[in-house]
Amino acid sequence: MSLGALGTEAPEAPSAPEADTDAEADAEGDAAGARSAKRYAVAPGHRVNVRSGPGTNYRLVKVLPLGASVPINCQKPGERISGPYGTTNLWDNIANGQFVSDAYVRTGSDGYVTIRCS
Repeated sequence: MSLGALGTEAPEAPSAPEADTDAEADAEGDAAGARSAKRYAVAPGHRVNVRSGPGTNYRLVKVLPLGASVPINCQKPGERISGPYGTTNLWDNIANGQFVSDAYVRTGSDGYVTIRCS
């Protein structure tokens, strides 16, 4: 994710009307980045399996390292799992084709914290 330049030069004035359109697009992009920037901690002391779908019968994609935090793009029901944060059938989509059980993610909730995956 790009945070933009942090230089000390004064900003240039827009040279044409389309500069406003670019600024609006940048603002929308920043807003989308801010929405997806929230990350949730994975349970301390656990290396969590990332699966291709919402259950342990799905292919293992990777293993998260100790101390990881993850974004949650959407959530969907799947296999019921018990972990440090309870027993749940919720699975968190952390990237395209990557799911972790919500029982291993500290969301502060026993239910949905974002949209449901389609």
